[in-house]
Amino acid sequence: MSRWIESDSMNIIRMKRAAFVVALAAVFFCSMFNLAVAEEQELWQPLVKQLVDDGFDQAHMTYLFSSPDLEFSPKIMARKMNSLLNIKLSTKKAGPPKQPEVMVRYLNPILIAGAYAFYRENRAEFAVIEERYGVPGELLTALLLVETRLGMNVGDSNAFTILASMALSRDFSLIKSRITRTDVSDDIMKWLIKRTEQKASWAYTELKALLLYAKGNDQNPLSIPSSMYGAIGQCQFMPTSAEHYGRDGTGDGRVDLFETRDALHSMANFIAEHGWKNSLSPEGKHKVLYRYNHSDSYAMTILSVADKISKTKDLFGG
Repeated sequence: MSRWIESDSMNIIRMKRAAFVVALAAVFFCSMFNLAVAEEQELWQPLVKQLVDDGFDQAHMTYLFSSPDLEFSPKIMARKMNSLLNIKLSTKKAGPPKQPEVMVRYLNPILIAGAYAFYRENRAEFAVIEERYGVPGELLTALLLVETRLGMNVGDSNAFTILASMALSRDFSLIKSRITRTDVSDDIMKWLIKRTEQKASWAYTELKALLLYAKGNDQNPLSIPSSMYGAIGQCQFMPTSAEHYGRDGTGDGRVDLFETRDALHSMANFIAEHGWKNSLSPEGKHKVLYRYNHSDSYAMTILSVADKISKTKDLFGG
């Protein structure tokens, strides 16, 4: 009997010890987590101060930059700078430039059929848009197909994290360890630091526009999905483009680029503002579309897809 009592006592002691170790570990990891959070919040302070100095609410900025959903990502700016650095230091002789060509994957019959179905579904809205902006629905459908697969793929990145991380990277020391080239002279390093500052300034301007966009939609800025460089909505506008060219297509008093009608009206306004007219020559239309995405292949693709949709409409009736 005494051995059983002794055994039970030892088990109780072991259980207490185990519980103490678990509690101690919990305290340790909690302390480490709180320390990491505090360090992350401290890291953002220069950017928070800059935003507050530019008129944004102190309490709101503190709240956003204290969120556990926000984490500084140096790889975003480093990826861009490594790409620019590799181009600048390339020893390859420049060959003949690659000729632009239509991206034939967007001429897939299944995609064109889906685009035509989208066009038919929205033809009443397209009539309103063409009357208002002078931009045909076939063209807008082509743009939406190429940009986001008719609104179904708006990006799996986070606009706020991307733009805030790039803006904070004005401090080159935050990304210096991620620069992969080792053959960088002092002059090239000065150039790289300057280019980083320029890109950070661009990102800061976009971040401010994103905050204003979110405020106008009563939306949490931290919840807005984007492309890998911060383009948002079905039309993939950068936030400054949303600010300048965004239009309310639904009449609800907001510009929500994730809403199809708002996106279509905003795209049409952008195209119209850059000089679109149905009477333009093919070269003139190409120049306008080049402003949407600075790629000749992109402009050629949009025109080709729009032409396919138009011919499908003529075949089956619009």
